[in-house]
Order: sequence, then structure tokens, then C-alpha cells
Amino acid sequence: MAMLEIKNLEVYYGVIRAVKGISFEVNQGEVIALIGANGAGKTTTLQTITGVLQAQSGQIIFEGQDITKVPGHKIVAMGMAHVPEGRRVFANLTVLENLKMGAYTRRDKDEIAESLQKVYKSFPRLEERKNQSAGTLSGGEQQMLAMERALMSKPRIILMDEPSMGLSPILVEEIFSIIKEISSSGTTVLLVEQNAKKALSIADRAYVLETGNIVLSGDAKELMNNESIKKAYLGE
Repeated sequence: MAMLEIKNLEVYYGVIRAVKGISFEVNQGEVIALIGANGAGKTTTLQTITGVLQAQSGQIIFEGQDITKVPGHKIVAMGMAHVPEGRRVFANLTVLENLKMGAYTRRDKDEIAESLQKVYKSFPRLEERKNQSAGTLSGGEQQMLAMERALMSKPRIILMDEPSMGLSPILVEEIFSIIKEISSSGTTVLLVEQNAKKALSIADRAYVLETGNIVLSGDAKELMNNESIKKAYLGE
């Protein structure tokens, strides 16, 4: 059984049908990429899975449970985390306060402290800046903070929306190496990313979204060599 199953999902913005009955699945331990142009429905799909938006029809099944109508805060407690597009750190809170916000569903203070130490070990910069307001961090540091804040909830699956957006090539490399580390540690990853080449380079499988429809899916490496994908998304 797949860890996450999306069945015939339809989502509307007013009268606009943004997601048109898509179906896909994510298995335990995979990195799955959703790629497509702006306006394809990628962000809408992630927001619907995590309860930010409501589906008009279809089903979202997470670890055998139907979560289609479950509110977002309960979905986090069930083991799913979402790193939204544009980072969305709490700018007026410190780095430490942001990280603690990520652990709000957890009760064991010793375990939370242990998770914090893991964050600081992986990202000494966040420890150096733990008492700084998150809004004063660079774009790359804010993206790291957003990812680590999501991981503080100890998710079994993490959904990431455009983690490399607006970052320099060096920082893009760093962010993608972090995603690989997250996957290696056993967390399943569903990744929405406009940098299709980078996304396909680390994904196991991928789905291509166009105007609310899945038009292609398969092994990520095979899709990277697909002529239509090369022309449309890889600039080749």
C-alpha cells in the first residue's frame, strides 16, 4: 500500500478548475517530484493534501486513512509536514522560536531538545543566529529554517514547495543536498520544484502537471532523457 494516495482530486478556485481529477501515489521512502510550468496546479495540489485548501471531489489517503476533510493542524499531528512556497518564516520571531513552533504537536521536552541539537549540528548557522529575528536572515538561511522547522514535527513525509526559488546556484546545490539528507534519514519527500533538472536528478519518480492534469509520469531518470521533457522543462 502506498504511503500517500491521491485519487481523482479536483480543486477549484471560485469557478476555475485548478486541479482536474489527478491521481498519483507516493511510497514510503521515495522522493517524488511534481514538475510543471507556473499555473500547472502544483502548489494547489500540495495545499489541498495538507488541508490548506479543500478538495471539491476525490480522495487523499495517508497511511490508509482518508484525510480529505481533515483540518491542517491535525494532518501535521498525523505525521505530515509542509514547507510552503516563499519560505513563510515567522519574521518577527527568533530562529529558535520558529524552530519550536515546528514542534508544537510534540509533548516530550527532552525529545524536542534532542531534535534542536540535531538541527544545530546540521546547520551551525542556525545555532549562531538562534536569537536573531528570522526576518533578518538571508534567503538561503530562511529556506533552511523553513525546512528544519517542518522537520521539528518529526514527520514521516515532508511536502516541499519550490525550495530553491530565488536562491543563488550555490545555495540551490546546498538546499538539494539537504533534501537528499532528509530522504536518506528515512523521511519520504514530495517535492514541487520549477528547477526540473535538479528535481529529477534527486527524485525516484516524477509526475508532470500541465494545466491541472498529469500528462506524464515515470522513473525520474527516464523522464530526464525524454525529448518532450527536455524541450519543455530542461531547456535542451
